Amino acid sequence: MTSPAANLARASDLIPIDDFAAAKMDEWLFWEQYSHEPFVAVCRFEMRYLGKKASDLDPEKLNRGYAALRRMEWHFAETPFLVANRFSLADISLLAYTRLAHQGGFDLAPFAALRRWIAACEGILGLPPATLCSGTSSHYPMRAST
Repeated sequence: MTSPAANLARASDLIPIDDFAAAKMDEWLFWEQYSHEPFVAVCRFEMRYLGKKASDLDPEKLNRGYAALRRMEWHFAETPFLVANRFSLADISLLAYTRLAHQGGFDLAPFAALRRWIAACEGILGLPPATLCSGTSSHYPMRAST
């Protein structure tokens, strides 16, 4: 079974040709749906659209969101992208909410490899840095590295 996004990107450079790499891409896409989005995106939604303060967020959602960010940091300490050392659909999928995690109360300052990946993906996609899209935030200082 493949994700709907993978079906849309079929036969593009965003889908690895190698079967193992394609399976790893699917693994990241499913991980995003069950271990990242329910925490990082939900906290962002609650702060940005429901007007909650970071102190009012569910601590368990924050803990699990940080666990997801740590998992990504660990991965990017070893490789520049999620799959086969090249930009793929998995990177696009995880970039969306990760680059805006600071809007959900997550401090990205300790995650140097993750921030490097965000900047690389934004550059590839021609996106402005997330901080330029969302105004200033004490949660996402723009440091090149730590």
